[in-house]
Amino acid sequence: MFETILLVIASVIVVVGVTIWLVGERGKLYLPSTLKFLQEGGLVRFLNLSTLHGYIYMRWQKSYIRLFVNQIGPRSSQSGRQWWADQYHGKVLTEQQARSLITINEDIPYQDLEQVIPYPVARNIILSAPPEITVYECGCRLARQSPCSPTQVCMFIGEPFASFMLEHHPRESKALSQVEALDLLKSEHERGHIHTAWFKNAMLDRFYVICNCCKCCCGGIETMVKYGISMMSSSGYVAWVDETLCGACGTCVDLCPFGAHSLETYSTIAWDTCTGCGVCVDQCPNDALSLIRDERKGIPLDLKVLSS
Repeated sequence: MFETILLVIASVIVVVGVTIWLVGERGKLYLPSTLKFLQEGGLVRFLNLSTLHGYIYMRWQKSYIRLFVNQIGPRSSQSGRQWWADQYHGKVLTEQQARSLITINEDIPYQDLEQVIPYPVARNIILSAPPEITVYECGCRLARQSPCSPTQVCMFIGEPFASFMLEHHPRESKALSQVEALDLLKSEHERGHIHTAWFKNAMLDRFYVICNCCKCCCGGIETMVKYGISMMSSSGYVAWVDETLCGACGTCVDLCPFGAHSLETYSTIAWDTCTGCGVCVDQCPNDALSLIRDERKGIPLDLKVLSS
C-alpha cells in the first residue's frame, strides 16, 4: 500500500513538474517566486524531484497535509511512517527562541550552524533580518473536522518561501511585520500551543517555517505521540518542577502536547518525553515549573551563540 502511494505521488510530481517546466503557471512563463524557487534549487534538484516535491508542498499544501494526516499516516506501516518522517526535521522552540528567529538583526554564516543545530539538512541555512515573513493557513488544523482556531498561524520565513506563499495564495496568506509576527507568537503561546522550526529536504535543505502547533491538530505531534516516531527534537531544555510550590492542580498535565506530565502528590515529568517547549512553565498558576538547560537533550537553537 505504502509503495503504491509513493509511486502515485512520484508520478504526480513528474507530471506537475513537466507541466510547469513546459507551460508555466497561470498562462505565464512563471510567477517570480516560482522561478526563484526553481533557480535556487538548481537542475540536479529538479531532476531528482526534490525541488518539485517542495513546489507541490507549497503550492497545494492544504491538500498535501490533509492527504498525509487522513490517508497516508493512518494506512502506512511503521516503516512507511518513518520514511515519511525522515523527510522532515522539526525542532521545538521556547517562546524566546522563536522570537529570536524573527528579530535577529545580522547575517549568520551557515558554516557555524552545525555546531548549534544538529541537522545535516540545516548546514546551508542563513538567517538574516529583517526577514520576510508570510503567515498562512495551517494545513494540519484545516485537515481536522473540528480544528483549533485561529487557523492562520504558520509563518514562512525568508525567501523564496515567503514570496511564494504570498503570490500563490493571496487570499489565504498575508505579509507580517516583525511586530505582527511577535504578537502572533505571543498569542499562540498563551493558548498553550508550541513553536517549532522546520527543515525539509525538499525545501532547499533549509529552515523555512515556524509552526505554532496544537496537540489537537498537529500531524507532527500526532506522529510522535500516537505512532512513536520522532519528528521533532528537543529545544535543548527540560521542564523542572519545584515540589514545594506545586499545587497538584493538573494544569500542566492537560496542557503538555507530549504527555510528559503526570500527577501524583505533585507533578512529575518524564524526562524522555519532555521536549522543553515551555508551555507548562508559563501556564502554571503556582510558578512551580521552570526550564533548565540539559546537554543530553541536544543543543538549543540559540542565536546569541550563533552570532557571537
